[in-house]
Amino acid sequence: MYTVTLIARPGSLDPALAESLRNAWGGGDLVWLSPDEAAEFDIASVPDTAESSWSALQDQGVDLAIQPSAGRRKKMLLADMDSTMIQQECIDELAEVAGVGNQVKDITARAMNGELDFEGALIERVGLLKELPASVINEVLADRISLMPGGATLLATMKAHGAYAALVSGGFTAFTAQVAAALGFDENRANILLSENAVLTGDVARPILGREAKVQALEEITKQLGIPEDAVMAVGDGANDLGMLQRAGAGVALHAKPSVQAQVQLRINHGDLTALLFLQGYSRDAFIEPEVPPLV
Repeated sequence: MYTVTLIARPGSLDPALAESLRNAWGGGDLVWLSPDEAAEFDIASVPDTAESSWSALQDQGVDLAIQPSAGRRKKMLLADMDSTMIQQECIDELAEVAGVGNQVKDITARAMNGELDFEGALIERVGLLKELPASVINEVLADRISLMPGGATLLATMKAHGAYAALVSGGFTAFTAQVAAALGFDENRANILLSENAVLTGDVARPILGREAKVQALEEITKQLGIPEDAVMAVGDGANDLGMLQRAGAGVALHAKPSVQAQVQLRINHGDLTALLFLQGYSRDAFIEPEVPPLV
């Protein structure tokens, strides 16, 4: 059996639309996970019209996901940070302070869309931050970084049901450590920005954590926990996330670049991070809403 999940912004999912799709696909009972926001039903097989239906629903502000019904509730969350657990790209924000914002943002966008080699693009961008005071990092965290809506609820709810959460980023430990602590991640992995005498050197420690390192984290942590990779939900938005998104039991492209969406089955463009709970069959009344401390 497969489960079809429909997710929209709160109050935006038309019950008639959900009922119509259920009837067209011969689905089971329509279950509302959140009134006028998220609903699901089971089907025996994936219909040939799945992709065209996904496209049509996108135009109506509705995300459509189809996945095997068994094992939907995951035991581990593996998450990217930039533009996933936070709403910004940290290196772009540092670049703005350094006065090279437009140049760095262009490189970041191309790298995340898979047009540039990630490692080379990272080295080039970090080089433009040379001689920036290291103290700027905390200023950026305090003034320019905001958490992605729904992230704290996602972690608190999954962890309350025994899941393990890992933040694995191609960004920097100076940011992941604070984001992980605020949201309740069990561990975080990222690159290390190098500095001397409280000034950034314009370089990053080797080896550089990129696409393969995220897959490695998936392999290492699942082995450590003694769980199969099918028990993992991964979430990210860029080309360097594709490895873990395609390897995990449920890989979710969140507000992702077009080239990433083209290669991932589960795509969320309209909901926030709580959509990942709906995908696992959690209803909104089961969500845990924690208090979130400031990043610095």
